[in-house]
Amino acid sequence: MRKIIHLIPFNTLQYFILIGLLLSGFMSCQNKTRSLKATSPGINYFASGRFDSDTIPHEQKGDFIRYGYQLITHTSSIIGPNVKNMKMRFSGNNLACVNCHLESGQKKFSAPFVGVTGRFPQFRKRANTLATIEERINGCMQRSMNGRKLPADSKEMIAIVAYMQWLSRDVPSGQKIQGSGFLKITPPDRKADLNHGKQIFLNKCLSCHGKNGQGKMTDSGDPSKGYDFPPLWGPDSFNQGAGMHRVLKAASFIKGNMPFGTTYQQPQLTDAEAYDVAAYINSKTRPDKKGKKNDYPDLSLKPVDCPYPPYADHFSQEQHQFGPFQPITNARRHH
Repeated sequence: MRKIIHLIPFNTLQYFILIGLLLSGFMSCQNKTRSLKATSPGINYFASGRFDSDTIPHEQKGDFIRYGYQLITHTSSIIGPNVKNMKMRFSGNNLACVNCHLESGQKKFSAPFVGVTGRFPQFRKRANTLATIEERINGCMQRSMNGRKLPADSKEMIAIVAYMQWLSRDVPSGQKIQGSGFLKITPPDRKADLNHGKQIFLNKCLSCHGKNGQGKMTDSGDPSKGYDFPPLWGPDSFNQGAGMHRVLKAASFIKGNMPFGTTYQQPQLTDAEAYDVAAYINSKTRPDKKGKKNDYPDLSLKPVDCPYPPYADHFSQEQHQFGPFQPITNARRHH
């Protein structure tokens, strides 16, 4: 065997090795894609009990888990824009992770953290590449939190991942479990009605988020304490590159979780109502996200409700932002 290898030119040997590595990577990616489609047969992985700091071992790993929980629940007071240590100002607004990932990332259909770490590395359409869980977290930091990246080796990043892993401890790696992500909705085949959305907001959302959508601060004299109820638009909200700025994604979140206290078993809004109020919220001004034109290098993978160009089709930005989405979907299906 040694003689045969020496008979092959060095460049040719390199070529075969390279092909082998590429095929191995392709098969790994294919297997990862297949594993993400797996679902658990009726097992409730959310039933392990809520986070209780006293039940976490008092050792280094436990300390990271507890710190991760604090970062998720009190984000702005630890890494927000008003903390005294300027080097710790990673978040650009005073939101907390729990403002979207409700119940500290443990609520079904509120983009829970339960099971999420086992599904990474994961192909991300926005970057058109496989991403690590750390890169996914930094996507939120730069978009939903309108801030900057946490170093992958920082105490804060390690702690957030440790907390997510603790929540995912009973979930088989690679499985997408029931309750992940958001509820699916069927939007009406029409443009979102902003006037109707405004009325829903005034009737259902005003008591928590206020008439002007600016939420309720925990301490009006100290923005770093964050919000009891977050602002939905304006300078202290998520930016234009955030996933929640997509009307269909926002509507899915709203349907399963809003008004506050709603559960996926007993939604208070219809699909059409969630659609209209999401569009109303996303019609308001919010911080811009620099460089968002570079998102989705493969435009054919760009979500139909992404509100900013460029696009792979001829439909207007307004239609991508507010619908109707059916013609766009059909056009892509026949492309």
